[in-house]
Parts: sequence; structure tokens; C-alpha cells
Amino acid sequence: MQNTRGLGATSRSMMSSLREASLKNKIFFSTLAMVLVISATIALLARWILISSLVNELTGRGIAIAQSIADQGRGYVLTRDHPNLVSLLFDNAQLGERRMLVEYIFILDDERNVLSHTFIRPFPEPLSSANPIPADKQYSVARLIIDDASVYDIAVPIWEGIYPIGTVHVGLKQKHIDQLIGKLRITFLGFISAIIIIIFLVSHKLSKYVTRSLTQLTKLADDITRGNLDLKPMALEESDKEEHCPAYYNMDLPCWYVDKTLGRFSPDYTPEKPAYCTDCVVKKKKSGDEVEQLADSFKHMVRSIKLYRNRVRESEEKYRSLFRSGPAPIFVLSTRTFRILDANPSALATYDYSKEEMLKTSFLELAPEFKNRFTAFFRDNPESESFIYPKAMHFKKGESPFYVNVVACKTRYLERDAIIVSTSDITEMLEKDAQLIQASKMTSLGQLSAGIAHELNQPLNMIKMGSEFLDMAVNEQMPLSNESLREISNEMSTQVDRATEIINHLREFGRKSDFSKEPIDINKPVRGVMSIMAHQLSLQNIVVTLDLDESIPPVSAHVNRLEQVLFNLVTNARDAIQDRYKTLEEEGHREIVIRSFLDHDRVCLSVADTGCGMSPSVAEKIFDPFYTTKQTGMGMGLGLSISYGIIKDYDGTIDIKSEEGEGTIFVLSFPIAQE
Repeated sequence: MQNTRGLGATSRSMMSSLREASLKNKIFFSTLAMVLVISATIALLARWILISSLVNELTGRGIAIAQSIADQGRGYVLTRDHPNLVSLLFDNAQLGERRMLVEYIFILDDERNVLSHTFIRPFPEPLSSANPIPADKQYSVARLIIDDASVYDIAVPIWEGIYPIGTVHVGLKQKHIDQLIGKLRITFLGFISAIIIIIFLVSHKLSKYVTRSLTQLTKLADDITRGNLDLKPMALEESDKEEHCPAYYNMDLPCWYVDKTLGRFSPDYTPEKPAYCTDCVVKKKKSGDEVEQLADSFKHMVRSIKLYRNRVRESEEKYRSLFRSGPAPIFVLSTRTFRILDANPSALATYDYSKEEMLKTSFLELAPEFKNRFTAFFRDNPESESFIYPKAMHFKKGESPFYVNVVACKTRYLERDAIIVSTSDITEMLEKDAQLIQASKMTSLGQLSAGIAHELNQPLNMIKMGSEFLDMAVNEQMPLSNESLREISNEMSTQVDRATEIINHLREFGRKSDFSKEPIDINKPVRGVMSIMAHQLSLQNIVVTLDLDESIPPVSAHVNRLEQVLFNLVTNARDAIQDRYKTLEEEGHREIVIRSFLDHDRVCLSVADTGCGMSPSVAEKIFDPFYTTKQTGMGMGLGLSISYGIIKDYDGTIDIKSEEGEGTIFVLSFPIAQE
């Protein structure tokens, strides 16, 4: 069992070493091993064939010697002429190279008596009976041991007619045969060794040639992995001095020549293909073996990667240039923590932070509302790619507030989810808007000056009348009861309060409002505007009907700004009624209805009039700045434009329903203020 485990471990170790060997060594050693196995097989087979042939050849030669002696010595055997027999045997034994081969020759008579021999010592008696010739054979070959030496004994009969009269024995030296076999083996092994050396060199060259391209491809791949694309792919094939692009028929692929020398496609520019494109070798059938085709494809791949990498670098450089030089502040935020990962110089200057301070700051410190609005937007709009948040309040270093428009989009930064936020400072623009709104309010107050004066005159007249009555009572010593004096003083105090309220409201209305939000009752601005305009509207025979829902939830806005919106709507309603009814004496229904109500979780306020109405073409333009249907000097066309901007600031909407000759309804809608 242990031996089996040891063999298994050895086999696994060999297989592991084989897998880790280079392809060059695998080819080399595989070829060499195959050649060695074939050579060894051929050598063993050839050795067996050659040795067998040599032994047979020498044996046949011994038979021929014996047969020749039998023919020549037949007469000497019959006459028992021993001297000639001895001479015959020595002549044949010493003839030429036979002296190296023949160990002995002797002749026996038909009774197996030795007639003659070539031994120079006493004849070994056992030889006389060794190697008899079978009756059905013409000769006999037997391997004998004579004086510790191996001998091939060849026996051939001597015939006289049909009768055997003796036997010739020729002994061939085994040592001589072995020497011949040894020489043959050395010669053969030398030949085989030469073949192996040649095969070794050829295999080494062949494996090196086959793997040369793969080695270069591996080196190129390593260079590409290290980011070095400035290499020479032409080294894969030195003879290929011309490069061709793969994009002759496919414009989606990058064309080396066009992209490098002729520029990109544009609506007014189409680069012409050079002449060599018509003979583009890339589109031709690839030549060479698989390795050469692989090297060629790899070369094209390297060029494409290099081209695309250059494009990416150009794109990154453009992005960095825009990021660094952009006039608007740009931030890169972590999606998970909203921590600032990067900020451009404009952001540092606008928010008054240093780079080190900015990278340690959460964006929520600059924009507290950003997280909730950003998360809510992409929760409600999962398919959207960008988030726009206008008129957001941000804070500079030191808690100094200012207003910005925000554009944010999701992206990837340093292999993590990130957000790119761009802001633009609109504080100055909002200041101008506020000034414009203020100017519009001042204009409106000017238009209402007559009505306001009348409103103030009423309490003043009442106070004057009360004071004159008291003065007359004093001068005429008119007795007044305490009840009468209390009633007069209360009325005068009431009228003072009324005048104070009108003045305070005018002052509040005329105050410059900022872009702030707070939960308010939408009925409050309605009452405020009516306290100023109600009397003037009544003088123009216009009935104002208020249908206000006292239980309506609050909205997030500012009373002063909504008063400006209502003032513009009521003023336009008044003008529309006056356009429809030219004189106060003209019969007609003059009414403005202001109604507040709740509709689908939104707080609505409608202003309806019985004026002249509008055509659809006019209704489409009334919110455009400086568009007006009034006569010159009666308005600049900014009232509804300003009102539209204010409503949008509070996430509201405004709808119009109008018909010429039938009146107009403006419906404002706001979301309910969040607690």
C-alpha cells in the first residue's frame, strides 16, 4: 500500500512538473523522448536482425568450409591417407581470415574414429561423440564448450555414393563472432548516437522556433499589464513593415489611419479613405500557421487597446481640465456618506474653504437640505440620471448663507459610487428678483394710493368729527354723560386702531421680502390684500366674494410674497372687468370670487372674475416677461411673470381657465407644508 502511495505521489509530482514546464521544453522533451523510444526500438530490432544474420552467415560459411573439406578429402578418407588429410585440414584452417574464425577442424570415419585434426595438443575425446548428425539432416550445428571457450561445432557428412564414410567437423570461435558483433554494436550505437544528437539539435531549434512568437506575445502581454503600450508590435514579425486598420468595412471600429491622420467624422467632414484601405490586409485571409495568425491578431489588439487608451486619456484630460477650470463650483461626493471626495478651485473659492478643509467636510454642512431632496428625488424617479434643485440655500464657511441652483448626477469615482454636484451662485439674481418684486409692489401701492388715502380718510374723518364734537361741547358747555364720553372715546380709539392697522399693513406689504419659507395660512394673504383693495373695488362697483376654508392646512411660503401674487391677480381681475364694462353705469355682473379649498392633498386658491376673458393665444403668453394686453403706460407685463416665479419658488402651480367674454379663473396649487 505504501509503495502504491509513493508511486502515486511521484506520478503527481511528475505531472505537476510537466504542467509547470514551458511550452518550449514540453515540445523539446516530447520530441526527444519520442525519438529516443523509436531509436531504441529500432536499435534493438536491428541488433537482433544483424546478430542473427551475422551468426547465420558465419555458420553458413563454416558449413561451406566443412562441405569443401568433405569433397576434397573423400579419397583420402577411403585410402586412409592421413598426411594429406592433415595437410588438407591445415590448409583450410589457415586460409585467409579463417585462421581468426576457425578454432579447429577434424575428420571422423564412419565409426567415429578420428582420422585427422588440427589440434596441436591431444585431441579432446569428448568431441568425437559430440554433435552427431541426425539421420534426416545434411549437417548439424551445436554450441560446445572447449577448454572454457565457446565454439560453434559444424558437422558435415562425407559421402561415397549413397554411403557415409565419415564426418567433417569445423569449430568456429564464439569469441571471434562476439568481437564481430561488438564492432557491429559500436558502429550501430555510434550511428544511433549521431542521429540522437542531430534530433536533439533539430528539436531544440524547432521548439525554439515554434515558441518564439509565443514568448514574444507573453512579453508583450506582460508589458501591456504593466501599462506599457509604447511597444513595437512589429517585432512579432520583422518582415511586416506595414500596418493596417480593421475598420475599413466597419465604421464602429477604430480606424488607425483615419483616426490618427484624417480626424473624426463630423456633419461637415467625412475623411477619405487612403488608397491602402482598398488593399487592407486585415480583411484578407490570414496567412501563416496558427501561432503567426495569433501574433497578428494580438498585434491588432494591441493597436486597438492603445487607440482606445489614448481616447480614454484624452477624455480624462478633458474632464480634469473642465473640472479644474470650470467657473461653477463642482463637488464629487460619496453616495453613502455625502462626504466631499474632491472639489474644484471654484468650489473652494465660492465656499471659502481650503482644499484640506473641504475634503474633511460633509457636503451636508454646506447644504443641509441636499440629502433629503436628493434621496427623495431618486426614490420617486428611479429612472432619472440627474437631479436639479433650484434656489437651494447653501452655507459658506462661517455659516454665511447664499442661494444656488444645484445639478447632481450619479457616477463612479475611484471605483465607488459617487455623486457629481455642480452649483451656481444665484444670490445676486435673487436680489434682483427681490428688487423687481419690490418695485412691482411699489407700483401697485402707487396705483392704490387713491383707495388707500380713502381708507385712511375714513378713520381720520371719524376721529376729527369726534374731536370737533368734544370741542363744541366744551365751548357750548354742553352737558355730556359719562356713557356718551366713553362711547366717543372708544370710537375714536377704534378708528385710530383701524388707521394704524392700515398703515402697518401698508408698511408690511411694502417691506422688501426675502426668499424664505414658513408654514402660513393661505387665507391670511387674501385678507391682507382685501384690506387694502376692498374699498377701491367697491367704488368700482365690483363685488368681492370670499369663500375661504378656515380648516385648510398651511402651506410653506411667505405671506408678503403671496400677497404680491394675489394683488397682481386681483388687479388683473379688476382690469378685466373694467375692460368688459366700460362705464360704471353699464349694466353687468361685476364680481371677483376668491376661494380656498383642499384638492388631492394640495392647498388651492382660486381667483375668478367676470371680466372680458382671454383667447387661448393670449393665455399662452401672459406669463412671459414684458407681455401685456394693456395700453401703453398701464403696465409693463411683469406682474404675472413675477407671480409665476414666486409660485414656482414654493413648489406651486398655476392653471388658467378663461373664455373670451365669460371671465377667467386662476387656480393656484401648493403642497401642504411638512411639519
